[in-house]
Formats: sequence, C-alpha cells, structure tokens
Amino acid sequence: MDKLNLRRRLLAARTALPPEQLRANATKVRETLLEQPWVQMAGLVACYWSAGSEPETHGLVFALWKHGATVILPVLKEDNDLDWAVYDGPDTLAPGRFGIMEPVDTRRGVDAVRTAALVIVPALAVDRRTGVRLGRGGGSYDRALARVGPNVPTVALLHDGELIDDVPAEPHDHRVRFAMTPRGLTSLM
Repeated sequence: MDKLNLRRRLLAARTALPPEQLRANATKVRETLLEQPWVQMAGLVACYWSAGSEPETHGLVFALWKHGATVILPVLKEDNDLDWAVYDGPDTLAPGRFGIMEPVDTRRGVDAVRTAALVIVPALAVDRRTGVRLGRGGGSYDRALARVGPNVPTVALLHDGELIDDVPAEPHDHRVRFAMTPRGLTSLM
C-alpha cells in the first residue's frame, strides 16, 4: 500500500476511536514510559503536544516536567522544519500554525533537539521490522530525527494496530528505536 492510502486508512481508524479509549490509551502509554529508567534519567526531553486523535501527550509532558525534566516542544516554522522551545507548565502554551499548541518561551533553534536525551515523536504507523515511521507527510519530524544522535532513544507513540509489518520507506525517512503502544514498549533496533 502506498503512503497516501495508508495514511488515509490509519487516520480514519484513529477518528473512529472513542474519547474514553483515547484517554485509557494515554494513561497506559504514560505509565509505561515513565517506568523506564532511561526515561526517568532523561534531563532534556523533546516531545510534542498532541492534537486530535493522536496518542495524547498532555499528561506525559506534564509528568515529565513535574519530575524535573526539561521538556522542549516543537514550534512549526514556515518551511515545516521544527524549532524548539521549553515547556514551563500548561499556562505557557499558545496556538501556533494550524492551531497546534506551542510553547511561548524563547525559541531554541532547530538544532536544540540535538541535546535531548530522549526524543518522543508522533507517527501514524511504524514498521515493526525496520523502525521506519509514517508521519503526516510534511517531513518535519524526519528533519528533526536526522539531527538526533544514534544512541539517543527515539520513541514513536502509536495506538494499538499501528505497529505494522510494512511501512513504505523513502531515502529521507528516519527510523525510531522504539514504538510505544497501549500494549507496551517495543524495541525496534
């Protein structure tokens, strides 16, 4: 299946998820991630502020912040690259491009993600054999992942059924090291 049709199918399945399932999924993902020693020890975490039917990160971001991590969230630039700014609590967010909530803190630049000890990214699907992630098609997170060191844990958050056997890959696609679903954490490398 090509990327466009796969995206459509996955987005339709996400849209059909009831709100109570989305909340339950978010709780399971947050609790499982926070149990990982490498998550607990991460001083600087790059994450995202979820929207719509994406795996919800609001509670995860808040928990990481409350446990003492510095959390940076993306700020979508005009060229679709990602700048980064520090999250300093729920009152420090404002709508950005496309209405996505972004930190109002000073922008740290596209290379800020290089210093993260943990990078959590959105995905519509991840190939269980290769770690290739399928995003929304803008290339924003592929550019960000290209800046991340090879030993930094990169985690894609997914709903059940989105860790699949065949995600079409192109040369610019970057792999993630872990996929996190409500069923658990899967190492991909």
